[in-house]
This record gives sequence, structure tokens and C-alpha cells, in this order.
Amino acid sequence: MSRMTVSDLFTQTLHLAGVKRIYGVVGDSLNGITESLRRQGKIDWIHVRNEEAGAFAAGAEAQLTGELAVCAGSCGPGNMHLINGLYDCHRTRVPVLAIAAQIPSAEIGSNYFQETKPEALFKDCSVYCETISDPDQMPRTLETAIRAAVGHRGVAVVSIPGDVALQAAEGKLARSIEALLPTRPLIQAAPDEIGKLATLLNDAGRVTILAGRGCRDAHKQLLQIAGALQAPIVHALGGKEWVEHANPYDVGMTGLIGFSSGYEAMMACDLLLMLGTDFPYRQFYPTRAKVVQIDMRPENLGRRTPIDLGLVGDVGATIESLLPLLEGGRDTAFLASARDNYARAREGLDELADGKPGGILHPQHVARVLSEQASDDAVFACDVGTPTVWAARYLKMNGRRRLLGSFNHGSMANALPQAIGAQVSYPDRQIVTLSGDGGLAMLMDIENGP
Repeated sequence: MSRMTVSDLFTQTLHLAGVKRIYGVVGDSLNGITESLRRQGKIDWIHVRNEEAGAFAAGAEAQLTGELAVCAGSCGPGNMHLINGLYDCHRTRVPVLAIAAQIPSAEIGSNYFQETKPEALFKDCSVYCETISDPDQMPRTLETAIRAAVGHRGVAVVSIPGDVALQAAEGKLARSIEALLPTRPLIQAAPDEIGKLATLLNDAGRVTILAGRGCRDAHKQLLQIAGALQAPIVHALGGKEWVEHANPYDVGMTGLIGFSSGYEAMMACDLLLMLGTDFPYRQFYPTRAKVVQIDMRPENLGRRTPIDLGLVGDVGATIESLLPLLEGGRDTAFLASARDNYARAREGLDELADGKPGGILHPQHVARVLSEQASDDAVFACDVGTPTVWAARYLKMNGRRRLLGSFNHGSMANALPQAIGAQVSYPDRQIVTLSGDGGLAMLMDIENGP
């Protein structure tokens, strides 16, 4: 029986963690890992022609499934191509593991052919970044990377020299998937803090809610608190797929590509309640209203605008604790006015999307028809630029559809590789890209389909 190598232990650990595929470009420094994958036959290799595309594809898989996704690049320039896609994954907060192969271990520090320093390169776009320089580090280093990526919902990078990957391994595989993958904890603000929030809300007149991607699992609670407060709901772009569907309190987006109704609802309120959003544009926040914010990440609190109260906790759980403390009998006039403003704004946008026989075919019309014709569980991926504008304004979400984009990192050429990751993950699902001419040109000629 052949000996187990570091590569074998590496790939077996990935399989135990539920990894189904790796996106990447093969290279000699990755030979140990790719050969181990071939022998075991449990994890697919999805070949792309550029590692950046592999990182975007892995990010799309992680965003759609919520599970760990993996990409890989060979030493030096190979893994450097990962960095733009990994920045997007990291800023979108999805669990991705990047394998960054390294030059022969004896040559590190000698300005060797293709030598780079992965730990320095990926430090700013990862929650964990370490090098396996000795077989005794396995599987501990890889397990730590996996737990960091899953637990922190971010990118973990493991660098490994090709010669180390081929050495004999003495370590043992993790005892179970439960030992390897941490479950997400339920974090809730302290009762006295929830009481302070209830007092602020009960004393406020006009309340507006700004909801983001942190409301992903809290649609029911979001509508409950909006009803209790008679508050219009404005959504950030990251919250579109989770907030706007089946929502009688929705008044559209705000921001650079938002609606006038969303902007006005925020500017006219007495108190702004921010739920799971790190909306970045400071000029769109009210300057005279009180602001309270609920977020899982303490560093997000008060980062964009001064706040009167910040609570760390899960949005849904916090709302459930808050609801019994809210007083009834709220005035409905503010919500009704905001909804009227939204209806007018929506009417103006829809007029731009009406097709006229023999006329010019406008992108607004294309996006509207695309939304009407797409399947109920379609996944849309839109490039940065005007495709994001049309997607934000004309694609209708329904609770089953998904919308991918580079909404935080703002990279060009994200849509096509994200669509590849989506299609590989869900081969029977309709995947649609809204690709700009620039973005498509950047990656069209260096892509492979699934």
C-alpha cells in the first residue's frame, strides 16, 4: 500500500469538509494535489483559463450554497491571478479556501524563478493566510483555514510548496465533519440594550428602515417590525434579493443607482433603523435623524454615519426580542406618503422600459423582459456598471431568485465567471448573465464553460 502524502491528506480533508470541486489552473507546483485528486476521484477539478475567474466562480458557489468553495493557483504568477476574485469573495463575506502553491521550499527567499510571498500578497483579503512548510503542519493548518473561512464567512489562503505537498504525511484526518466545520452561532444583543432600542423607537415619530444583506434569514421578522413601526423599508443593493419581494413596506433603493423614493424616505425620517447593512455612501444618510444600527459585526457599527445606539446581534433574533416591547397605535401617514412616492418613482422607471415597435431597443426594456421571461428560481449575475443599474431597477426578486454581482468590491468582468460557478453548482437551474461589453471582453477569451 502506497504511503499517504501531504497532498493526499490535504484532499481527503477537503472531501471530509464537503468540497465537491476546485476551480483553478493546473501547474507543476500543484502536481501533488491534482494527482491526488485524480487518484481519489472524489473532487472535480473545474478548469478555467485564468485563476481570477476561478476565484469569482468559487465565490459564486459559496454565495449560493452557503458552503465552503475552493479555488487554486500554481506558484508565483499563477496564484497572483486569484487576488482580484478573492478580494470580491472576502468583501462579500463568503467562505472560500484558496490554495496558493509555492516554489520549492529550499529556494524560498532566494529570488527564485516565479518567487512571490503569498502571505503578504493575500493578507488584506483573507481572514487566515499561512504557509505549510513542514508535513507536521498537516492537517492542522488546513483545518484551521477551513474553520476560519466557514466561521468568519471569509477567505482563507493556504500556501504550500510543491515539494512539501509530495512528502509523507504522519497526521490524521479529522474525526468527523462536525469536528471540522463550525456551526454558525446565534448572537443576540443583551436584554438591556434591546430595551434601550425599544425606548428610542417608541419615542420616535417617523421611522425608516434601511435593510441590507444581513436580513437574509429575517424576511418575516423584517415585515413584522415594519408593520409595528409603520415604517417604510429602504434596501441597499446587497439586500435586494432578500428584502424587496412580497414586501408591502418596500419603497425602493437609495444610493447612486437608487430611487428618489428611497432617498426621500431616509431623509424625512426622525429615526433611521439600520438592519444588517454596511451601506457605504455617507452622503445618502440623514444628518438630523437619530440612527440605530443592528449588525453581526461590531466594526460595522457607526462606520458610515454617527449612531445613537449600536447592537451586535442577529437581525432576526434581535427583532423577535424587540417586538413585544414596541408600542402600538403608530401613525400611518409617513408610510403612506413614502409608498406614494415609491409608486410614482416606479412608474417613471417603468415608462423607460416600455418597448416601442420600430424604436430604439433600450437596455431598460431588455432587463424588464428578461425578468418577465426568466424562470422563478433563476440566478442572475450582473457585471459592474450599467448592467448593475438595470439589474437593480428591473429584475424582480421573488424569494427564490438570486442576484450575484461584485457589489462591494466593484470589479469588472465578474458576471461570466460567477455564472460558471453558479451553473456548476446547480446544473439544472437557469443561470443568466448581464455582461457589459467591457467585462465580457476582459474574460470572454480566457474562459471555459463548466
